[in-house]
Amino acid sequence: MKNCITFDSLWYGFHLSTMEGGQYNNIKNAAIGVKNQRINWIGKHDDLPHYNALEEHNLGGGWVTPGLIDCHTHLVFGGERANEFEQRLNGVSYQKISENGGGIASSVKATRNETCQQLTISATRRLISLMKDGVTTLEIKSGYGLSLEHEVKMLQVARSLAKDHPIDIKTTCLAAHALPPEFKDRSNDYIDYLCTELLPEIAKLGLADAVDAFCEGIGFSTEQVERYFKVAKSLGLPVKLHAEQLSSLGGASLASRYQALSVDHLEYITKADVISMAKHGTVAVLLPGAFYTLKETQKPPIELLRQFNIPMAVATDSNPGTSPSLSLRLMMNMACTLFNLTPEEALAGATIHAAKALGIEASHGEISLGKIADFICWDVESPAELSYWLGGNLLKTRVKSGVRYCA
Repeated sequence: MKNCITFDSLWYGFHLSTMEGGQYNNIKNAAIGVKNQRINWIGKHDDLPHYNALEEHNLGGGWVTPGLIDCHTHLVFGGERANEFEQRLNGVSYQKISENGGGIASSVKATRNETCQQLTISATRRLISLMKDGVTTLEIKSGYGLSLEHEVKMLQVARSLAKDHPIDIKTTCLAAHALPPEFKDRSNDYIDYLCTELLPEIAKLGLADAVDAFCEGIGFSTEQVERYFKVAKSLGLPVKLHAEQLSSLGGASLASRYQALSVDHLEYITKADVISMAKHGTVAVLLPGAFYTLKETQKPPIELLRQFNIPMAVATDSNPGTSPSLSLRLMMNMACTLFNLTPEEALAGATIHAAKALGIEASHGEISLGKIADFICWDVESPAELSYWLGGNLLKTRVKSGVRYCA
């Protein structure tokens, strides 16, 4: 048939928010055509041209958005830290807990003691929770191993999860997360170890898509992070940074000068940092779960980020200590209620801006021609409901690379 478009699958019976350009761009009574796992037609169902489809799917109402992207998680770890949660409720600060051997150090001990199988079992439970919440792509950081053996173990577990589940996973080497016990009071020596031994081997094994660090008074200085970044860049690995969470150290400016994909947390970011981020195209990743759990009061300067058109991503920061979150939608709500994002900004933060924070915006994050066919059909009347409801199962249908999965 002349002028006939062919689809592997055609999807209809829903309203659509494409999130192109970070805006809803709503289409009522929409349809999506998929070919070779990618989107090759979008529009109103009534405007479909002549077509031939191997499969047709009527979703029976609801609202479709791009699959959610969780661009900052620590999903692989051993043990848990509910006792520290209790300590914080009794007035002990996160910094004090860390100084007393808790915090990241306690997760390092537990992670080192667990096998790949044990880590996989616990990470799988957390992963499934995020998938049921609409996540189709996520990042997983290492950083609880802090030695070549155990960082490799964590990254291998993270990569294996994508083989067993319908999800895309990006892995980040966060070896500069904290000092391991064998390097106590020798932070410069540890950075030397990371630069000369660990990072080159991680790059050789191809286990990391990016490199991250914790730039903070209880983490690493800007000078140490810069040494680490120089090696990462020389190995062809993009960088990102935990920065300005508890104090202002200029980490965001440093990271953006190294063309960082993102800087994350940012409660204490300055105007100079924001200007540097704008110049270099670095994404701001907001992590309201950690802000909430730690009972922080210093909020990220959202108006300043808006003023300089900084893309703002939203992520769970899912981790055992400061953000034990298993719902990206809840983080979207918190970004609205705590940080004053709009529901549209929050959804953009969990789709197209999150994709940019992972360097995959060319293929993920929007429902647009040529992008991977990852989308969710939600049982809602408007996309704002995704940031409105506190919990609940809103997911009707999950489509990953053009294949349908039940909620």
